[in-house]
Amino acid sequence: MSDHPEHPQHSGHPEYPGHPGYSEKDVQREVTELEHQSTTAARIFDLRRIIGVLFVVYGVIVTVAGLTASDAEIAKAEGVNINLWTGIGMLLLGLFFLAWLKLRPTPPPLPAAEPEDRPTE
Repeated sequence: MSDHPEHPQHSGHPEYPGHPGYSEKDVQREVTELEHQSTTAARIFDLRRIIGVLFVVYGVIVTVAGLTASDAEIAKAEGVNINLWTGIGMLLLGLFFLAWLKLRPTPPPLPAAEPEDRPTE
């Protein structure tokens, strides 16, 4: 690396020599925006939501299969409509996960600690 004054590493704001034109305010704004995006992504991809939705969808399918089961199919399962009971169980489990998500949402990240005033040199 050269020590030439026009080298990009030596240009720009004195506090951020590698990033010309960036002020501390710009950096803070960018960090805040990234934290917001991270929080949104964490809430969207919360496993409780994914598991809950999948169990509800499959529970509905299996419950409908149980409601439309023939006598021959029920006889195969020793007289128990296994699709109906399994479907209801899956629905209840999926609803439990979704209720849990609603009652205890993912907490937002703690705000970053403000840097203490640095002594000027």
